[in-house]
Amino acid sequence: MTSTTTSSTPETAAVAAADRRRWFALAIVMTAAFMDLVDVTIVNIAIPSIQKDTGASFSSIQWITAGYALAFAAGLITGGRLGDIHGRKKLFLIGIGGFTLASALCGFAANPDMLVASRILQGAMAAMMVPQVLSIVHATFPAHERGKVFGLFGAVVGLGAVSGPLLGALLTEWNLFGLEWRPIFLINLPVGIAGLILGTKFISESKAPKALRLDLVGVVLVIIGLLMLLYPLTRGRELGWPLWGYLSMAGSVVVFGGLVAYERMKAARDGSPLIELSLFKVKSFAAGIAVQATFGVGLGIFFLVWTLYMQIGLGWTALRAGLTGVPFSIAVSVAAGMSVQKLVPRFGRKVLQAGALTMVAGLLIYIWEADHYGLDIAPWQMALPLVVMGLGMGLIVAPLTDAVLSEVPKEHSGSASGLINTVQQMGNALGLGLVSVVFFGRIGDGLVPPKLNQAFVAGFQHSLWYVAGVLAVIFLVMFALPAKPQQHVEGAVDEAELLDLTKDAQPVG
Repeated sequence: MTSTTTSSTPETAAVAAADRRRWFALAIVMTAAFMDLVDVTIVNIAIPSIQKDTGASFSSIQWITAGYALAFAAGLITGGRLGDIHGRKKLFLIGIGGFTLASALCGFAANPDMLVASRILQGAMAAMMVPQVLSIVHATFPAHERGKVFGLFGAVVGLGAVSGPLLGALLTEWNLFGLEWRPIFLINLPVGIAGLILGTKFISESKAPKALRLDLVGVVLVIIGLLMLLYPLTRGRELGWPLWGYLSMAGSVVVFGGLVAYERMKAARDGSPLIELSLFKVKSFAAGIAVQATFGVGLGIFFLVWTLYMQIGLGWTALRAGLTGVPFSIAVSVAAGMSVQKLVPRFGRKVLQAGALTMVAGLLIYIWEADHYGLDIAPWQMALPLVVMGLGMGLIVAPLTDAVLSEVPKEHSGSASGLINTVQQMGNALGLGLVSVVFFGRIGDGLVPPKLNQAFVAGFQHSLWYVAGVLAVIFLVMFALPAKPQQHVEGAVDEAELLDLTKDAQPVG
């Protein structure tokens, strides 16, 4: 009798081992992406606790969030290119190791200044780590398997969006070992160390066959321009709006003008600018970049002000505030799935515009409720405006990148995707800087409860009017997007969708 059992050969064993390695590698890079997403969403909910424990000023609070976004934005494109040149595995390991070290410095920060500096370092290390996640996946998995990978990434993004605020609330409420807010950063240590050890073993090295050169001058000009704009915005109110602040903000325009001139020269000289200016000749891309930047500004304002309103204005605990945001996160996830799968293929950009108007409707409901119920508003009463806002945001975030990239030439899809993420994060940093104007500018100094609480409620309502105005501008700019996004060639879509998945979760929380 003949046996039908096939014995394993060295070749089949090697194939099986390689298959296991790439799925282990996927789990490692997705864990790193999850760590970054949660770190973005986890901090806002703990801000009142940080302020109370460290005595941080309101401008320091803004820089704890804006500093991360600024460093992350400024380093994203450079981080991706460093990985292409020197190896994605190497840069990923440097990024996750640095991110873990920065998390430890945040957790053990002795004062607000050290916390701000550590958060900036954390953002810079995230900029080294996050671009490699997408590149490693692209280099490891063939096109026919990426659908499964997208599904896993979607689950990670959804889990990060919901679990970040809740995890931050629980860690703050539990006050583990009397450490107050510090465990929200220290929790990254075991995850980061494990990712560093396992990544060394299971991730395969890869490089780009023709990597562009670094544009360090471009990066420096971006950072200087943003600092000249953001620092006076965040410190101006506390310092009485000195003349040097206005001069600095005006000077930032000159620096950005110099950046454009230098990038044109760099493109003509060696074809490796930080910003591919020719992309802005594509009307839909230029409009989409404007939408991304403006959307980032609105979200930066809303999420920080919302947290301060609930925990300082209304006096809620971190856990109560975190649970209040759950309906919003669920609504975003539901609407995002519907918009990509069913609505956008049929109605095109009208879906994105409907999302902007839906968010405005949610904001107007929220403004009315905050005024009507005052300090007695309950979490269940906030559910309606938050669900409406979440549905609107979901209609925008999921299909936006595809709409922006739909008319971009294939050879520039990677540069365009990186620029979209960078601009969105820069907008977020600018929005966080503007909080000192639209929110703190409405709150007097030296107030004590209950006048302080009432001032926070009034400041919250005032800020929401600004966010609603931002979304109205976004609605109008969206008319420049394609009526219906074109289909990309295979591969360009994959990269865009992966970039979109990780980017969309960044502002939430």
